Amino acid sequence: MHTALVTGGSSGIGAEICRQLIDSGYQVVSLARNAPDFTHERLHAVRVDLMDAEATREVAEELAGRFEISHMIHNAGVIRPALLPAVQQKDLHDLVQLHLAAPLLLVQAALPSMQEAGFGRIVLLSSRAALGLETRTAYSATKAGMIGLARTWALELAPSGITVNVVAPGPIAQTQMFHDVIPAGSEREAKLAASIPVRRLGRPADVARAVLFFAAPESGFITGQTLFVCGGASVGSITI
Repeated sequence: MHTALVTGGSSGIGAEICRQLIDSGYQVVSLARNAPDFTHERLHAVRVDLMDAEATREVAEELAGRFEISHMIHNAGVIRPALLPAVQQKDLHDLVQLHLAAPLLLVQAALPSMQEAGFGRIVLLSSRAALGLETRTAYSATKAGMIGLARTWALELAPSGITVNVVAPGPIAQTQMFHDVIPAGSEREAKLAASIPVRRLGRPADVARAVLFFAAPESGFITGQTLFVCGGASVGSITI
């Protein structure tokens, strides 16, 4: 049985990834500040703040000792929106820790078991905002950085049977992160949906299906790639 570590697995996209992995027969470890709102015999919930570098390092070592991790899916993220004059250094530092340093620590801890098995799947969740978006200085920079991480790791780890890919969602409703910025049912939400080529917002299940595609053992000839799950928003531009 494969064991998948999913960060930010307590709600929204992360929770849906956990559910779909469990439905596909995986053992899942959710790593988040809160426990998921559902339970399963193959779901293990570990609470940690991934913005705390030392706590992340400790839990990464602990989990690597408890589980033979075959999949690492880094979904946890925050936005911290601000126009350029108002961007705070702390926001940038926090997002570097969460979006870049945390997956680095987790992958480093899981890597020995993946290399020993000659198999592994790493999926990083970036964002359509990696291409640029107003008020997203810290978010866009670190989400773009994830693509660079994935492409580099893909080259280094391919001989070991480990693939590294990126899923980059567009606007995804039914998630706290989205609705913290855009109120549910608002005129702003409706205008955003209308601006997307497929004329709707994304759903957590849309993103989870893409993650499971990259996670599948049969996807071993695909690595270093970024899949935008954005309803066509990455082809042009959107206004939030």
